[in-house]
Amino acid sequence: MISTAIPYANGAPHIGHAYERIATDAFARFKRLDGYDVLFVTGMDEHGQKMQRTAEREGLTPQQLADRTAAQFQTMGETLNALADDVVRTTQPRHAATVLEIWRRMEAAGDIYLAKYCGWYSVRDEAYYDESEISEVEGKKLAPTGTPVEWVEEESWFFKLSAYADRLLAHYEAHPDFITPDKYKNEIVAFVKRGLSDLSISRTTFDWGIPVPEKPETNAKHVMYVWVDALTNYITATGFLTGEGDRTRFWPANAHVIGKDITRFHAIYWPAFLMSAGAPLPKQIVVHGFLFSRGEKMSKSLGNVVDPIDLATRYGVDQLRYFFLREIPFGQDGNYSHEAIVNRINADLANDLGNLAQRSLSMIAKNCGGKVPSPGELTEADRALLAEAAAALEKARAAIDAYAPHLALAEIFGVVGDANRYFAGEEPWTKKKTDPKRMETILYVTAEALRRLAIPLQPFIPSAAASLLNLLGVAESARGFASAGETHALVSGAPLPAPAPVFPRYVEEAEAGDKG
Repeated sequence: MISTAIPYANGAPHIGHAYERIATDAFARFKRLDGYDVLFVTGMDEHGQKMQRTAEREGLTPQQLADRTAAQFQTMGETLNALADDVVRTTQPRHAATVLEIWRRMEAAGDIYLAKYCGWYSVRDEAYYDESEISEVEGKKLAPTGTPVEWVEEESWFFKLSAYADRLLAHYEAHPDFITPDKYKNEIVAFVKRGLSDLSISRTTFDWGIPVPEKPETNAKHVMYVWVDALTNYITATGFLTGEGDRTRFWPANAHVIGKDITRFHAIYWPAFLMSAGAPLPKQIVVHGFLFSRGEKMSKSLGNVVDPIDLATRYGVDQLRYFFLREIPFGQDGNYSHEAIVNRINADLANDLGNLAQRSLSMIAKNCGGKVPSPGELTEADRALLAEAAAALEKARAAIDAYAPHLALAEIFGVVGDANRYFAGEEPWTKKKTDPKRMETILYVTAEALRRLAIPLQPFIPSAAASLLNLLGVAESARGFASAGETHALVSGAPLPAPAPVFPRYVEEAEAGDKG
């Protein structure tokens, strides 16, 4: 099981959501092609004070706002070819049942008690902050995230988070890859070592949430703190706590893919809740950085917030997927710009991969009767390229196991570059007259190298990779990673469809107009 974080339902998708969804989809596709039983989960975080206030401003009920936003995220997933196997909305009855179960278990463990809460609260972050974390700018109290905070005093149920510091530290030490990359693990370890305070896990100042089971000692009706509610969505998808459905085998999750701003909730609160509830912990918290537009953080005030669907429409879905996964070292902050996206499209996809496929397959169509060529004896250069193309999958597998899609793509496209140099250096067009058998061999080796590369490219650029495999005559049943090796090589004499472009160059509108 692999999951994205669940977006908060008070706003439309932005490019950060798209990046996380694309990356998680690529990880899920890769594992599925590698023979794993995969459950890819996302969701919607639909409760909380922020939802209630936003809905009121827009003249909607909170549920109407949640439904509208959920539809927008569904459209984003469809557009980016990154649909999840399950979308857990926190307003669903199955989720309420799971949250009540984890609450009951934490209560039975003696980890929940009633007290009064006083402290600084950020509605936007749905988080409480210590006095030491608060700064003051122009008379406004701000959280470390820069969001305004307000002083809150209310009766609250508390979770004994302080009792779990040692157990958390022991878990981090016993499972050094639990939080990856390391820099985020180091931040979390340092935070926990400074000491943990008990966590307020209910609110009485609003009612848009899952009600806490009523107790005689309470003076007000409580709803669950949004992070208890939201984090539990991951286990809801599997039915592990309630024992419902046929997905319980997927817990514990292999990876929660999240942004760096919510690491504390996933790497401290969530494991502590699960420990208290007697449930296994997820195997990894995989953290990615932020996306910036030309070095600037995106914000409505700067007017640089970009709709990911607009980007996909402008550049192409596979092109956008490739750019984000290849350009940005996963775990680090990244930049995007029109020029950077176009450069990746034209240099890597159109010139290197697309041009090689077009040239080689066109020559096969013209000179080999539209069938897979029949190779002669292979030279050292032939064997070297085929071996390198085969090895790209193993190298990509190692990179994906380390959640480094940029390195996986670097390995594959390194071989694409070598295949281009091989094709240019061997000059099959000159061999047509001087040594036609050698021409066939070069064309076969190039086509077979493309097959071996297109198979591991499927998780990253699924539509284009499928198109290339179609052009190579590769059956749907022979596209898993188990079929990538020599035993499933192209069969000489097999018919091929007419060649077609795989990746067109991106042409600027003005340039396209000039040519018209």
